[in-house]
Amino acid sequence: MTAVRGAAIAAAEVDLGVDLCGLALPNPVMTASGCAAAGRELDQFFDVAALGAIVTKSIMLNPRSGRPTPRMVETPSGMLNSIGLQGPGIDAFLARDLPWLVQRGARAVVSIAGEKPADYVELARRVGQAPGVAAIEVNISCPNVENRGMVFACDPESSYRVMEEVRPHIPRDIPVFAKLTPDVTDIASIAGAVAEAGADGVTVINTLLGLAMDPDTLKPRLGGVTGGLSGPAVRPVAVRAVWQIRKALPDLPIIGVGGIRTGFDALEFVLAGADAVQVGTVIFHDPSAPMRIVGELRDELAQRGIKTLDEVRGTAHD
Repeated sequence: MTAVRGAAIAAAEVDLGVDLCGLALPNPVMTASGCAAAGRELDQFFDVAALGAIVTKSIMLNPRSGRPTPRMVETPSGMLNSIGLQGPGIDAFLARDLPWLVQRGARAVVSIAGEKPADYVELARRVGQAPGVAAIEVNISCPNVENRGMVFACDPESSYRVMEEVRPHIPRDIPVFAKLTPDVTDIASIAGAVAEAGADGVTVINTLLGLAMDPDTLKPRLGGVTGGLSGPAVRPVAVRAVWQIRKALPDLPIIGVGGIRTGFDALEFVLAGADAVQVGTVIFHDPSAPMRIVGELRDELAQRGIKTLDEVRGTAHD
């Protein structure tokens, strides 16, 4: 389809609703995993139930303290983080955080992460049985952990293996998205592997592996040495990844994430083929950003006379 710019319309005429693998969202904007815990802190800035979805920080089986400090470093147009999947573990999450999200009326997308496929299977089984879960994001691509062997998404075969083992333990009415790393030669082949293994869609991209030096010590600035690069600096990479996957797999649902800070940034991902988007790093200095971006995205469409996202999704491929 070709998007033709029409006369401006009122913002109220724009419908931002999205059907994501059968999951009805009022708008396509979600939080990105790891940038807002389980959403509780953001609720003082906006109604978390008004956002498309809240994506939780990746949950692991057991409590985890994470990597040594310092854990975060500012970079040009971005940030390096080396948190290391710190978290309370699945028991605490299911007892405290998920019930709160359900009580608030938010659509909860639960991110899970493990050290081996068996961990993912157990997490998938427990999360899949929990009430109120809207979707599950399988994080097979975290770059800020000490064991790089945990980054299953660097290889099509290991990506396939994790998803193949995980999917049967999650009810079919709960969509499953595999979160992929950009640190690969051909991200579309990884997306194809997880889709073949049963993933309903993919989330792209996770952070890029990076390193920064301290000008005083002349040593790495992060306690864990390397970390994940996020923020506006990575957005062109993320948009490219979405575009490549949409071109190779035109029917695969895609959630785009990486450096979104304005409504037009979000629109870029939609033009490349994303069905929904996630907002992350900008939250650290503007906690109200997710809902602000919803409004700005609506305005971007209204100014162009576009009433729905379907009218422009993937038009960069025309």
